[in-house]
Parts: sequence; structure tokens; C-alpha cells
Amino acid sequence: MKILVCISKAPDTTSKISFSDGNTKFDENGVQFIVNPYDEWYALVRALEIKEADGGQVTIITVGGAADDAVIRKALAIGADDAVRIDVEPKDAYSAAMQIANYAKENAYDLVLTGKETINYNGSQFGGMLAEGLEMPFVSLATKLNVAGNTLTIEREIIGGVQEIQVEAPAVISCAKGMAEQRIPNMRGIMAARTKPLNVVAAQDIEDLTSFVSYEMPGEKSAVKMIDPENMDELVSLLHSEAKVI
Repeated sequence: MKILVCISKAPDTTSKISFSDGNTKFDENGVQFIVNPYDEWYALVRALEIKEADGGQVTIITVGGAADDAVIRKALAIGADDAVRIDVEPKDAYSAAMQIANYAKENAYDLVLTGKETINYNGSQFGGMLAEGLEMPFVSLATKLNVAGNTLTIEREIIGGVQEIQVEAPAVISCAKGMAEQRIPNMRGIMAARTKPLNVVAAQDIEDLTSFVSYEMPGEKSAVKMIDPENMDELVSLLHSEAKVI
């Protein structure tokens, strides 16, 4: 099976976030970037498990500049066979999805996997847009994936239960917690990643549909209020007037 795994970079959760140019641009100076965990832990690892069980090839792909190569090499160290970088900074989820769709159409992949969302934007838009661009079925928030020939059996959590879906490959699936367990690159994988193919391809001309107006930091959290366990009236009043949850 020929599998394409879409990855993106995301700031390490310990990074200090700031903005520049009048709060219209994310300031990347001093930020440590990692592979987006949903892409790495679930989509990529499940692709490798399928390859190990049934054979095939796993290719990772991202949209970004040369600075993304270090993040790509980490994903290669986990076990992907090769990588593709579309050489342009993505403007939004749509532009990234259409860039990858244009490339994937020409290379006939049997399965396209991506994380359910990125940890920096939390949009969950990319997978659906990519599936539309590829004219493939799309299943979101998958927690399990089994492959039998061209038949994909997928489970996803819904309100009150679990839904099982069957779809014929090729398809696009976004992966959530439960799909696979995180793998840590070993020394052999890290050394091998240095020589694995990383193909840089030119970007297509994609129309920009959105623009970022401004960024702002979330407000500071208020101090914790301690309520006497015997004073339920005060607790109810605060939940109603301040927390506004009742």
C-alpha cells in the first residue's frame, strides 16, 4: 500500500509565544518547532504499522520553507521511507491542502493520513479540504484503522458511543487519540534519516482565501476563589454571576 502522511510543524508547548508587526505576524524567533503531535503520534505511526504488517511505502509531505527540513528529518527518523516538501509557506489550511492535493493527484496514493488538527491552530479544517481537493472519501477523528485489501474499516468516537465505518481506498483519514502509540526515534533511525530522500518540489499557484488580521494573547487567569464547603449559596451565586456556567 502506498501511503501519504501529511505533517506540519508546531511550536513546542514550552515555547514562549509572541507576535510582531503590530500583532499581525507570529514571531518565530527563538521558537523550538516539533512535528505536530497528532500527525506524528497517530497518523505517521499508524501508517508505519500498516506498512510493517502488509508491506508498502510511507511518504511524508509538508508545505513550508527550508527551515522545516529539521522537522521533516525527525519524522523520517521515526521510520518513513521518504519525504516531500512543497517549497512555499502556507497561508492557511486551504492553501496547504490544495498544494498537497495537486501533488498527490499525480502520484496515486492508496491512503492519505493526517492528524485531526494542529496544536497551534486547532482548526480541524485541513483533512476535509484535502479530501475535497483529491475527490476522495473522508473520515475524520478516526481512533482505529484496519486494512484488508482495499477495504478500510475505521472507528470514530461519537456522542454516546463508537461509530464503525467501511470505505474503499483511496481515502483521506484524519487521526485522533487511540489510533497508535507514540514512537521514539532510535539511533539507527536518526542516522538513516540523514540519507533518506527529501524531495523539494515547486509550489502551485493557489488563490489566497483568507488573511490574518491580528493575533492576541489570552487574558490572564483570575485568582482561585476558595469557598467554604458549607456555603453553597455563595458557590451557586459565583457560578452564575462570574463563571456564567449556570
